[in-house]
Amino acid sequence: MSAATDRVFPAEWGPHAASWFSWPANPDTWTDALEATRKALAEGFLAIAAGEPVLVNVGSAEEAEQVHDLTGGHPQVRCLHLPSNDSWCRDHGPTFVFAGGRPRVVTWNYNAWGGKYPPYDLDNVIGSKMAARVGVPVDRSIQTLEGGALETNGRDILLTTASCILNPNRNPGLTPAAAEAELRKQLGLAHIGWFEGELDGDDTDGHIDNLIRFTAQDRLVMAESLATEENLAEVDRLARATGRPIEVDTLPEPKPLLHEGQPLPCSHMNFYITNACVVLPVYGGASDAEAAQKLERHFPDRPIVPLDCRNIIRGLGAIHCLSQQVPAWDGFVLPEDDFRRS
Repeated sequence: MSAATDRVFPAEWGPHAASWFSWPANPDTWTDALEATRKALAEGFLAIAAGEPVLVNVGSAEEAEQVHDLTGGHPQVRCLHLPSNDSWCRDHGPTFVFAGGRPRVVTWNYNAWGGKYPPYDLDNVIGSKMAARVGVPVDRSIQTLEGGALETNGRDILLTTASCILNPNRNPGLTPAAAEAELRKQLGLAHIGWFEGELDGDDTDGHIDNLIRFTAQDRLVMAESLATEENLAEVDRLARATGRPIEVDTLPEPKPLLHEGQPLPCSHMNFYITNACVVLPVYGGASDAEAAQKLERHFPDRPIVPLDCRNIIRGLGAIHCLSQQVPAWDGFVLPEDDFRRS
């Protein structure tokens, strides 16, 4: 929390009221891997549902039927009639914060990573519709960005990349000072760290959730290649600013997968922390076991659940990109399933 605001952007490892997803339905994103992606994501839903409800945005009764069939009608998995252009709920979904101890959401202007994938009209408004389903007021930011560009320790630090937020394809002419002022206003974080890096095949221009993640208030993990002199110096700067040491660990990087000769942005950093477990994207290589072992030391209270993302990554994202956590609060009311079977 900063001195100028009472807002709190809670850490992902805090208690969740639910996890939210948008069902994969755009054939242009996965082509012949769409059905396999749905099956893999449904496996993720079942792991998450052991500890919290799973809300799934769908565009039709047919899509809801797919969700129910692939999850065996699990009572913790609920479908909401909220159509989207694509399934990247981390990016088009709302960012939940607390203001004065009460929940609010921030919605960002969304233009599909710099106008790369039109149309995105449904995705640009779905965040407000999601907020309405859980009865939370909305603040619309003036900035264009995606949720995958934001990483917090839940107390006073935000991590991001200039290659996303200051990119002219999102915010032409935006200065670092102006960007920080808006981020502090909306998220209530006193210290902002700017990092550098981008995976081969990444179409997000360098989302932080593929590069550097917090696992505790003063502990983070980086992809091995991101532990550069510049990025470690930025961690040191944040440690000096907060007056607390920040522990740095690394995760191995999977061997890149290729699709039609092009690299896919495989990353173990795209893990998702839930009440019941940590869902770790794996890709069938030697780095899978090492990444799981390392994360076990960071999350001794949660099992590490590997999720095969070799088909999901064909859409150029993994489980964290597809998810959006809803932090818990007193009085939270779970939405009814719009397609509940009789």
